[in-house]
Amino acid sequence: MNKTIKIIISILTLLLISTALLVPVFAASADESAPETTTAAAAEETQEDSSSTTKSKAIASAALVGIAAAAGAAAMAVAVKSGSDNIARQPEAAGNIRTNVMLGLVFIETAIIYALIVAILIVFVL
Repeated sequence: MNKTIKIIISILTLLLISTALLVPVFAASADESAPETTTAAAAEETQEDSSSTTKSKAIASAALVGIAAAAGAAAMAVAVKSGSDNIARQPEAAGNIRTNVMLGLVFIETAIIYALIVAILIVFVL
């Protein structure tokens, strides 16, 4: 099997496992059959819910950045490998190949940075 296909399957498996692990984080934690509470208890419960929501956002953001970084690292490895192979086969085109590989790496890294920005926005804005 081609190494690229193995990498893609590994990334998709990691994504599936991380999604399965994050499902309980977003599950409802409040019991709807709970009796009415006093104002002080309700305020304390609201603060705990807020803390729980912040923790959930942090976990989801960490998963987002981790998945983006893993996918980006795999894509960069494939790009550098392909560039090295092509330079080895055709040394006279090394300059053009190197330029194209570097441009591709910049675009991949930009996607990872966008994922980091989205994760930061999830934690602090939403």
